[in-house]
Amino acid sequence: MRPPDYIVDQQSTAVMAVSADLHVLYMNQAAEALVESSGHRLVGEPLTRVFSDPATPPSTFIEALTVGQAFTKRGASARTISGAIVSVDYTVTPMLDRSPPELLLEILPLDRLLRINRDDHHVSVQETTRKLVRGLAHEIKNPLGGIRGAAQLLARELQTEHQRDYTRIIIEEADRLRNLVDRMLGPSQMPRFVPVNVHQALERVVQLLEAEAPGKIRFVRDYDPSLPEVEADLEQLIQALLNIARNAQQALEKTESPQIRLTSRVIRQFTIGTMRHRLVVRIDIADNGPGIPPELFERMYYPMISGRADGSGLGLSIAQSIVGQHGGLIECESKPGSTIFSIYLPLEQPHAK
Repeated sequence: MRPPDYIVDQQSTAVMAVSADLHVLYMNQAAEALVESSGHRLVGEPLTRVFSDPATPPSTFIEALTVGQAFTKRGASARTISGAIVSVDYTVTPMLDRSPPELLLEILPLDRLLRINRDDHHVSVQETTRKLVRGLAHEIKNPLGGIRGAAQLLARELQTEHQRDYTRIIIEEADRLRNLVDRMLGPSQMPRFVPVNVHQALERVVQLLEAEAPGKIRFVRDYDPSLPEVEADLEQLIQALLNIARNAQQALEKTESPQIRLTSRVIRQFTIGTMRHRLVVRIDIADNGPGIPPELFERMYYPMISGRADGSGLGLSIAQSIVGQHGGLIECESKPGSTIFSIYLPLEQPHAK
């Protein structure tokens, strides 16, 4: 007996019910996310159009129902209705208690497991880096305070303005180093969560970049008009998006026909770290620049790591810190001619209630 739809919808495994003539009867939310289409639109469609494994002909599915024997395929390369090729494990189970009999198809995307493992590693690295930076900041700021205070006391004892110029330099450089350490630490305040229109934040970023380099870059919007508001700190979100978009802008300095594409989508049943979210917002910031050098790719979120001689190396580190405080995640895919930063943000913040 098939469990109620509301139970199956909460599962992270993609589930489809298929008729004896191999037409889709039901899809849970995870299956919709896998094939990138609505289950309501696909009910009644042939399974081979929605999800097909070239190595397993339809006759194998029909035979499983005929003999009442389940089967499992490991590491299959399946094609979905969107045209995407996905690496999956899937199990086909006959449901002979149904009238007429049906097939239950359970699909586990392998790339999702790899992404979760990779994300866990990124979260762990981010937390280790944050602890390292905070410890280093503490060790730096304490002696800086002493140096600054000693320079102020010394300035009172000096007789001439020329001599006090040296103490002013000491004080100014101590302040500069303290500000640098503060920037490495990221936002000093916890986010103040309010309902935020993501498109408003993206348009503010475009406005700022256009002001810096009028007309030099073509901005392409691909927004989902049905996107709901997300619980976030608007100013911090703008800062994170701006840091990523500014990196894209700088990467396009020597690119002919430079372009930045901004995309927004809603993703169902998405896991960030160890927490699974019913709905998240995905924001893509893509450029057609030269790509990120492989030697920098794994280290680009670390403070003070930059691919530019005049770069501070703090933009991505701060962006990751902000997105992390929002319970979100940043992913990146890069190759020559295409770099895409994807920011995932939960629609709802459990600690904001």
